[in-house]
Amino acid sequence: MDLVDPNLRDGSTSEVMRCIHIGLLCVQENVAQRPNMGSVALMLTSYSTTLPLPSEPAFLMHSRTQPAMQQLEDLDSEATASSRSKNDIGVVSENELSISETYPR
Repeated sequence: MDLVDPNLRDGSTSEVMRCIHIGLLCVQENVAQRPNMGSVALMLTSYSTTLPLPSEPAFLMHSRTQPAMQQLEDLDSEATASSRSKNDIGVVSENELSISETYPR
């Protein structure tokens, strides 16, 4: 629940998790697997609808020595440093072009 804005933490955990689940379905790498807006509206309003499992993300970040957020901060502060080795963090991506950062509003 660390992704949830502190103002929303008093709400229903299951409802927040359902919204995150629907959000993950909407950003799947394969566009054909993403739900259309009618399906999203139905998923948000009908709790009797069983949600499909989202596919695995194309980009994963494995932490060996430090938390992922610390690694992202290090990358931001040292983006121009050419001495940084790829072995410092375990980045796994099919195209090595996508990085998603989540910040609560």
